[in-house]
Parts: sequence; C-alpha cells; structure tokens
Amino acid sequence: MSSKSLRTELRHLRCFLAVAEELHFTRAAERLHMEQSPLSRAIRELEEDLGVLLFARTTRSTRLTRAGEVLLENLPAIFAAVGRARDCVQAVANGFHDQLRIVLSDCSARSRLPALLALWREDEPAVEVRLFEVPLSKQIEGLNDGLYDVGFSLTNDVGDGIIAHPLWREPLVVALPLRHPLLAYPQIPLEELLRYPLVLCDPQACEGHARLVDRLLRCVDQEPLVVDRVSSFELMMTLVSAGLALGLTGASHALASRGAGVVARPLAGQVPLVTTYLLRRDTEPSVTLTRFIERASAVESRACSETCHDSQHNVEEDVAP
Repeated sequence: MSSKSLRTELRHLRCFLAVAEELHFTRAAERLHMEQSPLSRAIRELEEDLGVLLFARTTRSTRLTRAGEVLLENLPAIFAAVGRARDCVQAVANGFHDQLRIVLSDCSARSRLPALLALWREDEPAVEVRLFEVPLSKQIEGLNDGLYDVGFSLTNDVGDGIIAHPLWREPLVVALPLRHPLLAYPQIPLEELLRYPLVLCDPQACEGHARLVDRLLRCVDQEPLVVDRVSSFELMMTLVSAGLALGLTGASHALASRGAGVVARPLAGQVPLVTTYLLRRDTEPSVTLTRFIERASAVESRACSETCHDSQHNVEEDVAP
C-alpha cells in the first residue's frame, strides 16, 4: 500500500468489509453511517493501492472478484494483528513488557483460575493479563485469528490448527439441595437421578459440558425431565439450592456452592470425568505462553489432589435425611 496513515488504511479496509458482506453499496453506506460517494471513493482508493479490482459491479449486482475474496479471507488476521499491536503498545505504556490474552468458554477454569492467576502474577508481574469470555466457536475462531493467546474449554473437539492440552480432571457429580431423598444413596444410580427434575447447561453457552452430560444421559433408556437450561454453573447451583431441580456438574463447582446449601454426591458406576483443556494455536508458543502453560500444570497437580480429598471428605460428612 502507499504511505497513507494507518488510520486511513484501516478505514478503507472496514469500508471494504462492509461492502463485501452486504454486496450492496447503499446498504453498506447505511451500515457505516456515511454517504455512498465517500464509500465508493474509499473502495476505489483501496483498489488503486492494491493494483487489483476487488468488486465486479453492474447496474444490478455487486460481487467479489477472486482478489476481493482473498482479501476478505485475510481481513480477520489483519485486524487481529493491528489489535494485538495496539494492545501491546498500550501494555507497555501502562508499565508492562508483555501481554497475555486468556479466553474462557464453557464456564471453564472458573474454580482454579484465581489460583492460577495469583501464581502467575507473583512470578510474572511485568506481563499484563486480559480475560475474555466467549462461546466455544468464537474462542476457536479468535485463537486461529490471533485475537487470543490461550484459551480454556471443556472439550477437545476444536478442529485443525488448535492444540488441546488436557489440564484439569475432576469427576462429574450430582448437585442436590440439603435434605433431598437421594442423599440416602452414597452413590446415586443414574436411573434414580432421572426420577427428579434436572437443570442442565445450555449447549450454546457451555458446549463441552453439555456434550458430556448428553452422552451420559443417553446411556439409559429413560427420558430426563429437564426443567431449565442455564448459561452458567452459578445459576445452576442457585436453582439446585432452591430445591427446584438437581444438577450435574464438576466436583469443584458443587463443592464451591456447599455453603449455599448444595451437596455433592458421586454417581454410581463408571463416573465420567470433566476435563478442562488448555487451547492454543498449533504454532511454536512464545516464551511467555510456554511459562503460562507450565504454571497451569503446576496448579493442576495441587488442585486435583485437593478436589479429590474435599470430595471424599464432604461426602462422608453429608447426613442422609
């Protein structure tokens, strides 16, 4: 491109994106809150800078040329690189020498993230940490595009280009309110559980966890009574505590809600494990990311042993009605 300012070049690219998605100059101009004439001029200047035609226009239609299609495919990476550069510059201005962008899906890592970030802050005070929470599909897209450095999810079904490190494992347990009849069971049979209303996670908000639970429920020839699907484990525990339904969740989430009137009970038989995966792009990790993965693994060993001990201790303490 010519020696225009970065702001001008980005404006031209955003104009191109609007037209490419709308395939209609008038609608694109309305979307950008600008007149059609300056929009057309921006597209023309971009084409002159690149030396190609980006759109084939007739009186009836607008379509992308092959060059336009290639530019559109590369736009997410372009915008991500600019955003990454801006964030890093801002981090330096705020006194940091590097930045780590962490993205969460499935309400994953919530129980162990505070300990991990505390350990990271103690060891790496000069690295700025930014947290994001998005649906799994957006996390994978953002990792591929360079919007995020590392992610956490409850599934390793993430497609090509992403590496999923199994990090934290814990048993799937039943979350019950105090004085529930099923507390008579040291381990709850699945058939008995399905006699009561359930609150489950919304597949769009907690995709990995929802897949795990759906596989479990398909093991029996009995239709569950699902009274609600919620977007967070916190809301699930609220409904359980109120006695409106039973929940299926990782042991750490149930145990964290014990003071609010929620009791954790293991399932009978072969218990599925809830696995938290650390996700990253399938490229050579930076020095900062490598150190973060090492810290996460250190938290894993400590947290898993504590969860297992607490689960056993609390189950033994619970009193049947």
